[in-house]
Amino acid sequence: MSLWKRMTLIFRSKANTALDRAEDPRQTLDYSYQRQLDLLSKVRRGVADVATSRKRVELQMNQLQQQSDKLQAQAQKAISVEREDLAREALTRKSALTQQIDDLRAQHAQLQGEEEKLTLAQQRLQAKVESFRTRKETIKATYTAAEAQTRINEAMSGIGEEMGDVGMAIQRAEDKTANMQARAGAIDELIASGALDDASSLNRGDDISRELDAMSSHSDVEAELARLKGSAQPGQIEAGGDILDSQQESEKVERPEDRA
Repeated sequence: MSLWKRMTLIFRSKANTALDRAEDPRQTLDYSYQRQLDLLSKVRRGVADVATSRKRVELQMNQLQQQSDKLQAQAQKAISVEREDLAREALTRKSALTQQIDDLRAQHAQLQGEEEKLTLAQQRLQAKVESFRTRKETIKATYTAAEAQTRINEAMSGIGEEMGDVGMAIQRAEDKTANMQARAGAIDELIASGALDDASSLNRGDDISRELDAMSSHSDVEAELARLKGSAQPGQIEAGGDILDSQQESEKVERPEDRA
């Protein structure tokens, strides 16, 4: 197969697929029905035209027949007055009219036959169009019901294009929510374990810590002082005084200024 034939085949297949997707059977049926109505209208116009021609021929036949009857009367009158020449002329004209009348009768018969055929064809075509219209409406109703049922089933099963997009959006939202919840839980665990500091309470935590430390230190000092006061003895205080005095005296002796 040549390259051009392959390209033509691919193009036709693609075009056929696109047409299949774009084609709506209901629109196609409506278009076909409209075409049949147009054809029926043309047939009706044809019947009307043939009937009009037949009626025109009938009028001509009646006019010629009246002229023929008039010439017949004139010929009889000419014979009564012994004018044979006038009678002969009248009969000659009557003969020519009779020939025309015969030709018109033949045309009338032919037109009448055509009219009958067209009328029968019109009746058959009209019956066919009515049958097609009934079948068309039935097919359209069935197709519409099937299409609605298909969309309902796709919506319920979630395999439709729109519902598929909605399902994907819901899945993405659920995934993001789960990720955010996991991240929040991990951060809470890190803050609770002390690996991370809460940025919203860093400064306030330092002040409280310093205040608590100061209070704890002050309490320890007071408690130690009270313990010392309660457990100290007079002899220990005096001994302690002697030790302090001897220490002060030794410091005075050892100062370089005193030695100088």
